[in-house]
Amino acid sequence: MIVERLDIPDVVIFKPKRHGDDRGFFSETYNRRTLAELGFDLDFVQDNHAFSATPGTIRGLHFQTGSWAQAKLVRVVRGAILDVVVDIRRDSPTFGRHVAAEISVEAWNQILVPVGFAHGYCTLQENTEVIYKVTTHYAPQHDGGILWNDPALGIAWPFDAASATLSGKDLLLPRLADLPTRFTLAGPVLE
Repeated sequence: MIVERLDIPDVVIFKPKRHGDDRGFFSETYNRRTLAELGFDLDFVQDNHAFSATPGTIRGLHFQTGSWAQAKLVRVVRGAILDVVVDIRRDSPTFGRHVAAEISVEAWNQILVPVGFAHGYCTLQENTEVIYKVTTHYAPQHDGGILWNDPALGIAWPFDAASATLSGKDLLLPRLADLPTRFTLAGPVLE
């Protein structure tokens, strides 16, 4: 497993090994023991699978609050995405900063989104499928987010507002400046 820390060191890219032959390939995409040995001892409880038919589909920027806060391990099984992770830990030296990485089936990479970060992505190819593990179950009453194109974030999305496809819910998310403190370096703020 190759590990790459991004400009915000808590956000990590993993690249599992692929063993190929004339039949195709085999890859161990997740092994809890291996990740724990690398310092990431996470208990994933749910897998999610999202399909997006058109390039320019943006999902995010999402997080869950309080005791329902989630870490995520995101990978692409068809197509490619620009994955964006924003630090929303109020007392963090990187608060409000983001990192972005292309995650794709071709690159065979994954991104670890820790608790305390908002997460979103934009599909770069048709018929893109994303699978991600989470450390807590989905809790709609603890669902939160920030506006995908908040100018304060400075995210260089590959599609503008006129050509991007978003849910009605994602279009109404608050800007970072309007977000109450949900996370600190110590963890989620309990509600």
